[in-house]
Amino acid sequence: ILPTILSRCQIFDFKRILIKDISKHLSYIAEQENINAEDSALHIIAQKADGALRDALSLFDQLATFTSNNLTYEEVVKNLNILDYEHYFKLCDLFLTGNIPEALLAFDVILNQGFDGHHFVTGLADHYRNLMVASDPKSIELLEVSDQFKEKYKTQSSEYDRGLLLESLSMVNETDLAYKTSQNQRLLVELL
Repeated sequence: ILPTILSRCQIFDFKRILIKDISKHLSYIAEQENINAEDSALHIIAQKADGALRDALSLFDQLATFTSNNLTYEEVVKNLNILDYEHYFKLCDLFLTGNIPEALLAFDVILNQGFDGHHFVTGLADHYRNLMVASDPKSIELLEVSDQFKEKYKTQSSEYDRGLLLESLSMVNETDLAYKTSQNQRLLVELL
């Protein structure tokens, strides 16, 4: 491009807004509007907005109305119909202890709450990825979760051997790839 044309151009680099920045902005708004909001609840809203501040503000406004200006983690997860972190922490504890019957029952509860098996598998993949990231103090800042859950990931990752984490990630990835073509998707996830 000719320098005379280039000098008249404006360059804008667009990128998604970081989850922590959206969460911080929502916290500021909650403070200004006298809305009681837990950090973990705001973090979930920011994650659900997927880098779009306008979407986060819309969700925040709707949830503040639904919850009578009391945004708790539990209420946000319930209203957004999100499979929360606690399910995955519980299941990974069951996997570590080898308690397969309880793990199958926990998965059945998730399905009965209306969640799709593929949604569960992708969430489990995210959970194992987060455990891998949390296993090293250098990379823990890459976690896009609230500080409360960073600690939980750090604690649970210390219970996992790195080889087991890699093997688990690989198995979840294989299940994810095979899910769409499987004739018995529930059995596929239960085998996982």
